[in-house]
Amino acid sequence: MGFLNSIFGSSDEQQNHGNITWNQLTDLGQLNEIIDISTTKPVVIFKHSTRCSISRMALKQFENEFDLHEKVTPYFLDLLNHRDISNEIATRFEVTHQSPQLILIQDGKSVYNVSHSDIQVEDLKTKLQ
Repeated sequence: MGFLNSIFGSSDEQQNHGNITWNQLTDLGQLNEIIDISTTKPVVIFKHSTRCSISRMALKQFENEFDLHEKVTPYFLDLLNHRDISNEIATRFEVTHQSPQLILIQDGKSVYNVSHSDIQVEDLKTKLQ
C-alpha cells in the first residue's frame, strides 16, 4: 500500500509532490474552509482520478511547473474516494464535473476552471487577481 500511496497519495492532511504541498480535500466541511480562505488568498482545487493516465499526466505536469506557493493555497481531491465532495464542488461553485480538473476559487466563487491538457500553470497565473 505504501507504493500506491507514493504514486496516488494518501489521506494525510498534506502531501508533498513535485514543487507543491497539497492540502488533501477529504471532508465536505473543508469547502467552507476553502471559501473562507479564498476571501484573502486564492485557492486552487485539483480534481484527480487515480485510475486515469491522462489525469495522472496532467497532475504531474502541474506539480512540476507549480511556482505559485505564495499566491495560492492548493487543494487536492481524489475523485474515486470522494465523489460526494466532487459533486458538492460542482453544485457550490457552479462548475461542470470533469476529470482531471483545476478550479480557481476567489472570494468564494469559481472564477476559472479547466480540464485535461488545458491545465497549465502559466494560464492559471494570468487568472490570478
